[in-house]
Amino acid sequence: MINELDFASRSLLFAKLAKIAYDDNQETVTKEANELGFTTVEFYNVDGAQAYRFMNNTDIVIACRGTQPTQWNDLKADLRAAPVRSETFGRVHRGFKREVDDLWPLVKEDLYEVSKTRNAWFTGHSLGAAMATIMASRCEDDPIMPTVEELYTYGSPRVGWRKFVNNLAVRHHRWVNNNDIVTQVPPSFLGYIHDGEEHYLNSFGNVRTHTVWQRFKDRIRGMIMGIKKGSIDNFSDHSMDNYVAYLETYAKGMENIQY
Repeated sequence: MINELDFASRSLLFAKLAKIAYDDNQETVTKEANELGFTTVEFYNVDGAQAYRFMNNTDIVIACRGTQPTQWNDLKADLRAAPVRSETFGRVHRGFKREVDDLWPLVKEDLYEVSKTRNAWFTGHSLGAAMATIMASRCEDDPIMPTVEELYTYGSPRVGWRKFVNNLAVRHHRWVNNNDIVTQVPPSFLGYIHDGEEHYLNSFGNVRTHTVWQRFKDRIRGMIMGIKKGSIDNFSDHSMDNYVAYLETYAKGMENIQY
């Protein structure tokens, strides 16, 4: 039962599920999901919009797949930044909403079926994080749906305008890894703001609560460290592999070595 896990363990669990959501091999996904305590797996795939449903006797988790650079549909979703009216409150990113619209009839049907027997959770990385946020909003707004326990996102872009964010009652844990570039788009001057409680991983991959000045220095340090490794920190920090690795250390009550 997910509610019995502590926060660090839940954060790691949902990070692993968000990573699994990128896998097309159903046999591998089912095996990994079973190892994490889920007995049934369902794959949703409509016009390139994709997500997984993981379920056991107490919980149903919707894990939305993030951007795949080789998938034109995903790239179109990221580029459609014009705000449109959401199905609940306020305005959201047009491309993100379109992806959810494709999948929602299937997801909604499954959620209805277990509304009285399962707790609902949502997770995702990148585009998948944005989709999970919009889905959680729709689920919470529908009285027939199961209770939304929590939403966990990794490397999430800004999803909606202030009215959408202010009316999203779901408890949202939003993980940000140092200079992850996707967390900085769409630009705030278009009216978009972030939702949820931010949890920041610093340039060494450790959980920290920084002041604005400390965050600025840490981001500069992360950029320098990336250059020394021959990589662009803004992009490498978006890797789901890094989120999982850092949260594995966090769940063990340990910290990554600072050098």
